[in-house]
Amino acid sequence: MTSEPVEFSTETDDTNRRHGKDVAGAMTRSASSSDSTGARNLDAIIERSIAEGRIVGGVVMVNRDGARIYERAAGYADREDNRSVDVDTPFRYASLTKPFTTMSALKLAEAGRLNPDAPVSDYLPEFRLTMMDGSVADPALSLLMAHLAGLDYRFQQPEGGSYARAGISDGLDRSVVSLAENLRRIASVPLDIVPGSAWRYSVSTDVVGAVIEKITGVELDEAIRNLVTGPLGLNVRLHWDGDELAKAYRDSDGGAVPMKDNDNVPLPLFEGPGVSFDINRIHDRGAWPSGGAGAAGRAGDMLTLLEAFRGGDFLSETWRREARKPRIGAEAQTQGPGWGYSWLGSVLIDPTAADSRWSQGSVAWGGVYGASWGIDFERRLSFVSLTNTTLEGMFGKFAQDVATAVTELES
Repeated sequence: MTSEPVEFSTETDDTNRRHGKDVAGAMTRSASSSDSTGARNLDAIIERSIAEGRIVGGVVMVNRDGARIYERAAGYADREDNRSVDVDTPFRYASLTKPFTTMSALKLAEAGRLNPDAPVSDYLPEFRLTMMDGSVADPALSLLMAHLAGLDYRFQQPEGGSYARAGISDGLDRSVVSLAENLRRIASVPLDIVPGSAWRYSVSTDVVGAVIEKITGVELDEAIRNLVTGPLGLNVRLHWDGDELAKAYRDSDGGAVPMKDNDNVPLPLFEGPGVSFDINRIHDRGAWPSGGAGAAGRAGDMLTLLEAFRGGDFLSETWRREARKPRIGAEAQTQGPGWGYSWLGSVLIDPTAADSRWSQGSVAWGGVYGASWGIDFERRLSFVSLTNTTLEGMFGKFAQDVATAVTELES
């Protein structure tokens, strides 16, 4: 959660006209819950980003001590159909799905049905990992939950890499294989990292999802509903019927443009082909349930889950602490210098090294469809930012500015 100091300015109508939309008109349906300086600054970040065409629409919500101190919906859920975003607009979550899968695993652990220290083979004996030299690798679930098991994502590898050759799905593309078949393909690729020795973002959470299915005896969507979203009263789903989801957009030099079916978006810092998206995957009940990337829901749903990780009695304090405990230190640089990783997300080890205004021990992550979130335990603050714009809403200037600005909000 780093950013440079924010300079606020009033946008001209020329930017708006270049994108063919009356952005001010879209803003009339938005609402801010506070008129403090911090809230006005956050309003300005949102409005400027939409006016510049860097994001199309979004919702930002912030809680302190479990109480809402900021809420804003702005822009378009569907720009071409002139449909505005409101606070209940559902968005594709991408990796915001992971904390729901993690919470499901923790609820099973709390009930004594899952042991994070047990090897994955205790639950999935058919999931047999090997090293490059042919030796057996059998990482503990705790390593899978922290992305320390030596697995990978296809989009991080070079064109034609081992995951592409094995036909492995990252959970965002439309794959006709089952979850079991995708796990077989993952296990067919020898590990090039010894489990526990280094951090690498990966399909590990999808493997955890398969463990949850095995323990509960039901498909992951139903398991998450039974363990987490149902008891918390959340409308989060891995399969979504209907057309109320916010339309997906992607960055371009001329401003955000609608994402196409089977679109491919290059990622900075990676030499590979980029992320393969199928925007209709979530409507396909035949798509395998991805615990790492497959869900959709509202901003309020995500914020409620974050609050359950931060405090309250939904999950015991023991397991909440385990969720945010660093599993690897700042050497991982999961969001750059100063950041390590926990079961829940990237954890801030050294705010000075990270040049962050967030407190040590804060946890944060994002979703590639255009979302970000964070919990500052010292400030007792949680926030979620959902946009419909890849990649700006996840780690562009908008996401960085929002993460900084929420620390300036008054109660």
